[in-house]
Amino acid sequence: MTSTDQEAVPFPYRRPGGMLPPPEYAGFRADGAPVRSHLPSGHPVWLVPRHADVRAVLTDPRISANPANEGFPKVAVTGGVPTQDEIPGWFVGLDPPDHDRFRKVLIPEFTVRRVRTWQPTIQRVVDECIDALLAKDGTADLVADLALAVPSRIISAILGVPEADRDFFESRTQVLVSVATTTEGQRADAARQLLRYIRRLVGIKSKWPGADLISRILRTEVLSADELSGAVMLLLMAGHETTANNIALGVITLLANPEWIGDEQAVDELVRYHSVGDMLAMRTAVADVTIGGRLIRAGEGVIPLLASANHDEAAFGCPHRFDPAGNGRNHVGFGYGVHQCLGQNLVRAEMACVHRTLFDRIPTLRITDATEDLPFKYDGTVFGLHSLPVVW
Repeated sequence: MTSTDQEAVPFPYRRPGGMLPPPEYAGFRADGAPVRSHLPSGHPVWLVPRHADVRAVLTDPRISANPANEGFPKVAVTGGVPTQDEIPGWFVGLDPPDHDRFRKVLIPEFTVRRVRTWQPTIQRVVDECIDALLAKDGTADLVADLALAVPSRIISAILGVPEADRDFFESRTQVLVSVATTTEGQRADAARQLLRYIRRLVGIKSKWPGADLISRILRTEVLSADELSGAVMLLLMAGHETTANNIALGVITLLANPEWIGDEQAVDELVRYHSVGDMLAMRTAVADVTIGGRLIRAGEGVIPLLASANHDEAAFGCPHRFDPAGNGRNHVGFGYGVHQCLGQNLVRAEMACVHRTLFDRIPTLRITDATEDLPFKYDGTVFGLHSLPVVW
């Protein structure tokens, strides 16, 4: 079948009522081939539902991550945030070899070994956030008070943000990702303030280097100051909201499966099961390519459905069941190929530390509302929770 033969299906968003992907995904996988749809804007796009085909899309050089290409799916993730069109260093939208220059210099900063050196910092930040929780009256919003706070404070320490500036840095970061309580204008203003601050910080580190990530990258002399500033902004944006959502959703799932609390296998299974970044890996074909038996022509947009791939019965034995022992780590929750999440080892360490410490220190924690009544983010490209009310 050619790219013009198929009738378009409605664009699938998660439906209120739970944490699993849209039920349409199962039908898409049963059909087998990419599915023609339209974005809410009316722009046509191919949806790729199967695990094997998603991995093929994410590794095929004929399919580009560059949003400047014709047909790229224009789906805003967080309104008002700058892109690679506005700042250098936004390397997530670059293809090899341009993308490789950024990734090669940043990879050493996110290895398992490097993340181990940050473990005391991660534990300190988590303990301080839980200390603040325990100082409350026995009620809290785990999204605002823990899930968003932890990654913000950790990345500020890793980047070498001076102690005197951390309140500003962390407050601007939280405005940037708090879609439910901020306007697009507020988020755009916070993004501009953060980018100005990061540029100043890079300038300071170039004169007075320290033992932080920015100083180490500057010493390589691979990236210009503007490129490094943009790359730092991207690291901040790319990991913050997805990590926060994984932390919050993980609390719900682990409360329902307490036997897995503290087990390292649970982290990757939480990432697979929730698949918060379902539609983040947007692409466009730059040459004709056949995926899953379907011809996708140059200039046509492609969205690999990561949540559908992570719930593909052909790849996972019982994908709709939370099963850390049985489902393994063959998921695409961190993406796949050259654009696979750079900070995945840090995300794993943060999730493991938060969940282990939270349930150890507050064993009576419980959620106040039924799962189906919680304020989930059902209508965006990043799935998660606007808030998570808890008591203990």
